[in-house]
Amino acid sequence: MRAWRKLLLLLWFVVGAALAEAPEPLEPLEPLDRTADERAAALHVLNRLGYGPAPGELELVLRIGPQRWIASQLQPASLPLPEPLSARLAALTTVQLPAGVVLGQFQATQQAAQQLSSGAADSDDAKAQRRAVLARITQETAEARLLRAVASPRQLEEVMVDFWFNHFNVFAGKGQDRALVASYERDAIRPHALGQFRALLGATAKHPAMLYYLDNWLSKAGGLNENYARELMELHTLGVDGGYTQRDVTELARMLTGWTYVPRRLEQDNETFYFDSRRHDTRIKQWLGRTVTAAGQAEGEMALDVLAAHPATARHLAWKLAQYFVQDQPPPALVARLAQRFTDSDGDIRAVLQVLFASDEFMAPAARRAKFKTPYQYVVSALRAAGAPPDSTQAALAALNRLGMPLYGCQTPDGYKNTQQAWLNPDALALRIGYAVQLGKDVDAEALRAVLGPALTPVTWQVAAAGAPRVRAALLLGSPDFMER
Repeated sequence: MRAWRKLLLLLWFVVGAALAEAPEPLEPLEPLDRTADERAAALHVLNRLGYGPAPGELELVLRIGPQRWIASQLQPASLPLPEPLSARLAALTTVQLPAGVVLGQFQATQQAAQQLSSGAADSDDAKAQRRAVLARITQETAEARLLRAVASPRQLEEVMVDFWFNHFNVFAGKGQDRALVASYERDAIRPHALGQFRALLGATAKHPAMLYYLDNWLSKAGGLNENYARELMELHTLGVDGGYTQRDVTELARMLTGWTYVPRRLEQDNETFYFDSRRHDTRIKQWLGRTVTAAGQAEGEMALDVLAAHPATARHLAWKLAQYFVQDQPPPALVARLAQRFTDSDGDIRAVLQVLFASDEFMAPAARRAKFKTPYQYVVSALRAAGAPPDSTQAALAALNRLGMPLYGCQTPDGYKNTQQAWLNPDALALRIGYAVQLGKDVDAEALRAVLGPALTPVTWQVAAAGAPRVRAALLLGSPDFMER
């Protein structure tokens, strides 16, 4: 047994004992039969391509087969959104607005606060209005993401949006990015999550959220800022061992001078990107063994072309995808095949995922339950399994804050990790159990058992059976079994 499971079992048994009443035994588990492996495989694809089973989904995958379900997930446009989800998303006005409109609202509140600091009078109504604007921008953006992750049948699309957002992370707590993050996810990440990597790379490079977060909007000849150039090579493409030097970072930063946006023009005309030739360094550069002559914006475009097609980028992205979908230490042979497919397909993300999901390494029994859920995966999977009502999103967002993974809240450009080492500790386990108790109090344990099926082992049932009926669902959602995917 893994060491962390022993620790969690001890904590879990203590909670179970504290909540125990006179037992009302659950029905015994169905004995394992010839379909046991099929059920485990169905659960596996639901846990990896999505955020775990919702009511009825395990049966759906068993009926049509894992490969057919995977094929449908790779074509998300073929899966219509449920009307209740579409209605809820439509009611979140902030996430529908152009980036410039939201930035204008944000800037107005900031300017009002600055005027107050210089001695201007303030009223309770004005304070409340400013707080409401800022809260709406933050809350609606996060609520939209969570609603999609919980209720959308396009589970792989939601998983890939989360994957790529962390890969191209921006921090919503930095100034203007609070207003820009909704547009960044909607306009730069989501449309390309299963498309061509070069298009995704370009969309993130030119979005004001990234330009602001890594300070490239201020970079100019004679006032160089290397932040974005460094992360573009180290995190977004080649990887830390991609064979570049510090001089390559500096030269790339020079090639990207003038890539900016003008907040005033963004607010007035929704112009999200602007190349300022006056700021561009026009001198000759030496980058990755190439001589780069003055070509304005085309220098940066050429750099993105080279980085997107580089073998080191293929290896770096293949490793990250294999780590996310298979194991924390991904099989080298699988990484090599994914990298080759990335190169052969000119960076077609969908084509790479097709190879990954069809691989023996992905479907191997050893890969099942091999990943520990991040706080985001845990909270979303709990909401899905519980069939939680839409009004549970605010409590879920608060839980993510307590668990150390607030949406859009990673301050560093490398984004949130997806490994066991990053998230497994005693305090975190206790907080997860606390959330399970909160969420599970109104959930029927028998219905939850039907949803989770092979995710739950016999010992889980023994502990749940010892608890009062009102806490059995909480014990299931807080179990070691449910922490794995």
